[in-house]
Amino acid sequence: MKEITRENIWKQEEYTYEAAYGFMPNLRFYLHDDDAKSTCARPFMLVVPGGGYCMAVPPEAGVVAKVFYEKSMNCAVLTYTTDITMSVPLRKQPMNDISRAVRYIRKNAERLDADPNKLIVCGFSAGAHVCGSLGVHFEDVIDPDQELNQVSNRPDAMILSYPVITSGEFTHIYSMWALLGQDGPKEEYEYFSLEKHVKENTPPTFLWQTVTDDLVPVENSMMFASALRKANVPFTYHAFPQGFHGLSVFNEDWKTGNFGEPYTMEQVDLAVKAVKEGRGVRVSDQRVKELKEQFRDPDPNAEKPEPPQMPPLPELKDVEMWPDLAMAFFDQILK
Repeated sequence: MKEITRENIWKQEEYTYEAAYGFMPNLRFYLHDDDAKSTCARPFMLVVPGGGYCMAVPPEAGVVAKVFYEKSMNCAVLTYTTDITMSVPLRKQPMNDISRAVRYIRKNAERLDADPNKLIVCGFSAGAHVCGSLGVHFEDVIDPDQELNQVSNRPDAMILSYPVITSGEFTHIYSMWALLGQDGPKEEYEYFSLEKHVKENTPPTFLWQTVTDDLVPVENSMMFASALRKANVPFTYHAFPQGFHGLSVFNEDWKTGNFGEPYTMEQVDLAVKAVKEGRGVRVSDQRVKELKEQFRDPDPNAEKPEPPQMPPLPELKDVEMWPDLAMAFFDQILK
């Protein structure tokens, strides 16, 4: 593997999210060290972690990219805009981030050894909502860079893992609050209820979720599958009977907490530091209190606590198979 590198996707003057606190959306690449004479570009997987639009969590980042890297793909992880303070609604910024990322990868396809016609986005939970938002609304996104705006931002396919889809009855309300605000305009809630906007040109989609998901109701993935069917979009849908939310790739690395460097937490660290220093942007007193409690400064004199004892993980051999099932699906539709 080539050295993992970070590249910001926006220029400083292009990125105007008010509560960034110095963060810049970025890509971390996982690239094969191919011979320079190679003429066969690799399929490319763009991984988009979840985290309720409050963060981009490490267990759905590098550990996922590593799985698809080992399946001969080149990969990147997108750390997009989130807001741990839940104070400045994100609105279209995460969708704009992934749109720019797709265009950026395609524009640099030769350097990244990426097949521009086999670019798949793979999102988890709220990260799947980011992917799905682009999948149904890609035509709406105008890039401020005129050259990049000429590059297609439509993914060739999508993986939506235990996705947040709807803003209606079965929504994950905290994701929607972080995205749009508790009192966000009705039309924005309608716009980001993705099952209502699937069209014939929505990318082919691999959907999976567990029926017993205790955080995002399984109806989310069911509704999107139904919408894909009505629009005649190729899809496959796996509703595994058992399992909890956040299973990611559920392999040995994931089960043992071997997630790699937690680089996706950079923006959380910056935001929490700003809040503690009194520089938070319209952060409520209650949220300031919660963040200070959740992210306490370590006491150098305190004894190191014993790591918490995790309950034994269930055996979910069917869930472990989903990356292979996804690859079989893409082999069929991405000729």
